[in-house]
Amino acid sequence: MNLKKSFLFAGLSAAAVAAALIVPSSTSSLSPIPTLFADSLSCNLSQYKSSQGLTAAIDQNLLVVSWTGQNGADLRARFAIDNGQPMIRDLTVKKSGGQLTTLGKNLTPEYHVVSGIRRLGQDQAAPLRAAGVELTPEAVNKQRWYAFWDAPLVMKPGREIIGPPRSESDIRRASASFHTTSCRVKSDGAALEVTFPGLSMGIFSGDLRFTAYRGANLLRMDALATTKEEWIAYKYEAGLKGFSTDLTPRVVWRDTGGQPQQYAFGGVVHKTFAPVRAQNRLLVAEGKGASLATFTPPHTFFFTREVDTNLGYVWYRKDSATTFGFGIRQADAEENPQYVDNFALFNAPPGTVQRMGVYFYASPETAEGTRQAVLRFTHGDEFKPLPGYKTFVNHFHLRFTDRVRASGSFDTPMQDLAAMKALGLNIIGLSDFHGDMHPNDPGPLRFKDQKDYFEATRRASDTDFLVTPWEEPSAYFGGHYNIIFPKRNVYWSKVRQPGQPFTENDPVYGKVYHTGSAADVQQMMDAEGAYWYHAHPRTKGTTGYPDLIFDKPYVKNDRYLGVAFKPGMGMDLSEARLCEWRCFDVTDTMNNLYASSGLKPKYIIADIDTYRKGPEDDTYANFPVNYLKIDTTPGADEDMSPVLKALRDGDFFVSTGEILITKYRIVGTGAQRTIGADVEWTFPPSFVEVVWGDGRKIDRQVISITDLGAFGTQHFSIPFDATGKAWVRFAV
Repeated sequence: MNLKKSFLFAGLSAAAVAAALIVPSSTSSLSPIPTLFADSLSCNLSQYKSSQGLTAAIDQNLLVVSWTGQNGADLRARFAIDNGQPMIRDLTVKKSGGQLTTLGKNLTPEYHVVSGIRRLGQDQAAPLRAAGVELTPEAVNKQRWYAFWDAPLVMKPGREIIGPPRSESDIRRASASFHTTSCRVKSDGAALEVTFPGLSMGIFSGDLRFTAYRGANLLRMDALATTKEEWIAYKYEAGLKGFSTDLTPRVVWRDTGGQPQQYAFGGVVHKTFAPVRAQNRLLVAEGKGASLATFTPPHTFFFTREVDTNLGYVWYRKDSATTFGFGIRQADAEENPQYVDNFALFNAPPGTVQRMGVYFYASPETAEGTRQAVLRFTHGDEFKPLPGYKTFVNHFHLRFTDRVRASGSFDTPMQDLAAMKALGLNIIGLSDFHGDMHPNDPGPLRFKDQKDYFEATRRASDTDFLVTPWEEPSAYFGGHYNIIFPKRNVYWSKVRQPGQPFTENDPVYGKVYHTGSAADVQQMMDAEGAYWYHAHPRTKGTTGYPDLIFDKPYVKNDRYLGVAFKPGMGMDLSEARLCEWRCFDVTDTMNNLYASSGLKPKYIIADIDTYRKGPEDDTYANFPVNYLKIDTTPGADEDMSPVLKALRDGDFFVSTGEILITKYRIVGTGAQRTIGADVEWTFPPSFVEVVWGDGRKIDRQVISITDLGAFGTQHFSIPFDATGKAWVRFAV
């Protein structure tokens, strides 16, 4: 029995961190409160199981869902159907020992979708062509869903794409309508789902679903929609309308500078949404003794962009003198002209059920108390400190050295690093030489740049905060990759001129390397104890990789760690796991391929691949993180080997922040093994899974944990038969 060391991931299931997005519509139709004609309610409760603190019952033509929330709060939503339209007849909350407060009456779900056509970008085609791959229709279609440099709603000329040019006829906008005659109720552990069929939204159709969670004040709303059209990329907007200003007379939020703001509906009736650039993606309608928040799921709502400027992810709209709606949204395009061609939207492969969700949080507190309660789900948009672990993210293209040079002092603090500290990060891997300085110089200019880079990052480091001078050299191996060194001052060039030695002693910089091939880079890494891993696998400049070089000696090598975990490139809201094909599939494939090779496992490593940042940016929602099992953060002048050793040995886990694996081990001998893991989480979790391979096939055991509810901790003890298994991983 030769089981390789296992590896683990946390918070990477889309269901665990929840998926919610929305799309803004500049032409949202405004309608007054309709005259209500209650339809006879036919509701199937055959899959409902009554449980304490979470009940459903039919009462006078209403479906009444009641549940116990946090701190003893009681919540109730009464559902009805009026003229084929599902609606919430009323939504109430009551604190323990307090009075029942109504937050809204006759609330109508609102959805809008905007779609375009997914196309393959030249950035994906170029590495395939360079590798000799013919761009047949089959080859194009295999990669097309994983576009990054794609902006389906932008018509202006930009980056070249494969296929016909964009056309205004690509873009289709639609609002949801309903032809509902029934509902069904299903119990799923600590969750209760109420589903209304009959949703139509342009090229999409399907169901509307509300989900209540025992032990949490959450109410989630989803459009579960499918399209038959091919190559659809889309975005959506979602919310509820019909709120009364008598019950909730204002909406409040924090602006991107952290200052409190409000709108009291004293202005004119709105013609469109009012997008709000709210800190933490959170907007609260405040009533008398209670409040209702709307917010986005923190990660699955976001497809990858080059920058994290807040584009206004929540909205309100004054519909009449006394009514309003509010919800969540995405913009139509990027605001920064430099990145206008990078706004890829979500994928909707034909026949897949897209979960277009939005969260609401009902609280018997003031707006500020409600805001703080919602922030608990993301630890205040920070990566929670864990004893015995340090947080690490790599791959920041900040032009850091150029900027500190321009400031006149290497001691000038950069706002980017202030934003990283505020997230709770301990170790930051920079990636200068990416369109800045002299990346391809054979030595004299590049070595001077490196000297300044080493010193600038050294001076930017602090107690429990290490800034490293690493790089994305992307030379010789194939695809884009990051190289990480244990020492701060390794001088090397990516150019080796004819007759130039591999190493030499420079009178200014000491030992320097000149690399001109994959073998040279490998030899340098061996000499310096460095490692590398692929950035953004199977997309962008790594399209086709690492698959095209699975057989190369520098991949079949323990200095190759694996691939970056950077979700959102090919975001598909029907999938149960983030980055399922690009990250998990390629890593599992490699570990199975090398099962009998004696190599250490390949891993996915949280990686950001992004540009300049500021404290006002919405960074948390777009960041994964590595929790390294090391006791202390190396100092500015200390060896960084503990960081690299933790990565190489698999002593870390990857998370989006809401799920943490505080302890993990495998016990037992021979075929009888048991995975033990201590896990904590905030959002209601969906499942844990054990995945393994034997060198021929990959299999998994999925265990539902929907019964555990929000804000929990659990020790999982999962026995498994290790017979014939070469590797195993654990994920939540």
